[in-house]
Amino acid sequence: MSDFINKLYKNQALFYKIFLFVLTSILIVYLLPKGGKFKYDIPKGKPWQYENLYAPFDFAILKTDEEVASEKQAIRDSHIPYYDYDQKIPDRVKEEALKEVHTVFPDSTLSIYENIIDNFVNKTLTEIYQFGLLKESDRLDPDQLIYLLKGNEATEVAYRKVFKQGAIRSFLSDEIEKAGFQSFKTELLEVFFNSIEPNVTFNNEFTQKELESKLNNISYTRGIIEQGSRIIAKGEVVEGNKYNILQSLKAEYESQVWSQSNYNWIIFGYSILVCLALLMLLLFMKKYRFSIFENNVKVTFIFFNIIFMVMLTKLVVNFKIDYVYVVPLCILPLTLKAFFDARLGLFTHVITVLLLGFIVPNSYEYMFLQIIAGIVTILTVSELYKRANLFISVGQITLVYIISYFAFIVIQEGEIETLKAEVFLTFLLGGLATLFVQPLIYVYEKIFGLVSDMSLLELSDTNSRLLKELAEKAPGTFHHSLNVANLAEAAANEIHANSMLARVGALYHDIGKMYNPTYFTENQTTSVNSHDELSPRESAQIIIEHVIKGIEIAKRNNLPDRVIDFIRTHHGTSTVYYFYKKEKEINENASAEDFRYPGPIPFSKETAILMMCDSVEAASKSLKEPTSVLIDNFVEKIIDKQMDEGQFLNSNITFKEIQMVKKILKRKLKNIYHLRIEYPE
Repeated sequence: MSDFINKLYKNQALFYKIFLFVLTSILIVYLLPKGGKFKYDIPKGKPWQYENLYAPFDFAILKTDEEVASEKQAIRDSHIPYYDYDQKIPDRVKEEALKEVHTVFPDSTLSIYENIIDNFVNKTLTEIYQFGLLKESDRLDPDQLIYLLKGNEATEVAYRKVFKQGAIRSFLSDEIEKAGFQSFKTELLEVFFNSIEPNVTFNNEFTQKELESKLNNISYTRGIIEQGSRIIAKGEVVEGNKYNILQSLKAEYESQVWSQSNYNWIIFGYSILVCLALLMLLLFMKKYRFSIFENNVKVTFIFFNIIFMVMLTKLVVNFKIDYVYVVPLCILPLTLKAFFDARLGLFTHVITVLLLGFIVPNSYEYMFLQIIAGIVTILTVSELYKRANLFISVGQITLVYIISYFAFIVIQEGEIETLKAEVFLTFLLGGLATLFVQPLIYVYEKIFGLVSDMSLLELSDTNSRLLKELAEKAPGTFHHSLNVANLAEAAANEIHANSMLARVGALYHDIGKMYNPTYFTENQTTSVNSHDELSPRESAQIIIEHVIKGIEIAKRNNLPDRVIDFIRTHHGTSTVYYFYKKEKEINENASAEDFRYPGPIPFSKETAILMMCDSVEAASKSLKEPTSVLIDNFVEKIIDKQMDEGQFLNSNITFKEIQMVKKILKRKLKNIYHLRIEYPE
């Protein structure tokens, strides 16, 4: 049992990767569509390259989007609106009108014409309210049919038959003249206007409900293809009705309700393909990016980004498939390039695009556009921390999307009239969304503890609080760190290492000297040496302690682990040789282990560069009368000694690169000491 636990503990990193691999595969398979996949490509406008195709089952021919849109528009144009007819208002108006007659007309007139006036008013109101009075005139054609809802009964009438309030005055005037009541016109108009009120109103709710009912009842199919019927022959051009029938077969095939057995086989097939894609990514990291493969946090970060992009694309496709290019997929290679390198970013991008091919329609077109855009992203964005570079790159990515889409439309349609402006808008929106990469990188840094060039640029600012504190408490150390940073940056550039990381590591590598600055020679301003009152062993401990103190300060100030690595490794496991020799003079049995730095030794090119530059820069202060030959021998001696001690065994730096670093250090030191060629007299 104990052996099993020991093996489990030793291989916990491997077990975690297996768990992460399985979990990621399950999540991606869960997000993929579970229908069958049509096995033929449908090349519009090109010959059918496969064998004769026969209908495997009965299926309906789907109408095209244009046909459906045309039918819907025809329904909207011919739809009859509904108006509510209030039956209580006419009776109430007639009663009010008769009362108004007795109020408006004098008794002398009524004694003679009362019955005639009452009959005229009643007849006129009956005519007005036969089809009702509409308060506001809608912009409808006079011959447009409408429905009048009287209770539960709907009557179909022409819109012009319904009186409009704006036209009622002219109608009343005409009626009064026809009846010969010109002498009573003023009184009659007063009676009518004091009594009449609209009783017809537009019923928007019922009208829209009926319209939606008709739209929902539209048939999306036209005709049936029976099982066994030949759909298309080999070599026949895929166009017109043939294209629509093939698209109908594809839609029917992919929307079929599968049996549990079929469904399980589909899941099994997806699982194999997804696992293969993710396995290729892991194998790539193991072979070419082993340091990343060993780091489970970095592997988790990469897999998380893949899941995030698949999930985001799935959500957009489910919401509206036309917006699929709004998803800023180029954020993936941008992010991975910012934290790791371009090659890993592009490889991961391609794997992700292959997986997304199962989700999106027109998968070949989608994958082509996204892979090309990913390549452009990797090639154009060199320094992400420069905002102008990001904007220029986003513009180039958007342009590539537009050009590629234009080319596909020309190939598929053979014309440019079918270009849709809204698709170009989605490319622009996707480009703008790509700008979100900078805040996203900041979030990733906080969550996963990674470091990008943008953070390194911030840390390289010598006006930062921590570096200003170092300059105040240990000015000599600060000056030394600046010199080392310049040397390390130049050396890293020469061997194509991360120069920004090397510079930042150099700036912070000696911050531990802030604790006891006067115990380090570069900070001693007087002839008094603080070590004179201490034993060699005590002095060595103070010198060694600056590494431990530096790590404590760095963690307290939330410096990234990649920067702390420089503090931890810049002396490796070397000895404080000066005090060791002094102790040896006093005690012959003195152990070198008591004077050795705790390590570890450098484990990257950048930390190895810092060790070389730090040692050379510090020791160069002891040169009294430097010459070109003296500096060459001096650099060779220091770095060869470090190599003999095995300080660079764990860093992936080659002998050739070490020689290139030596060359840079020699040249820089000669520039510092202003050496000139000695011309013969």
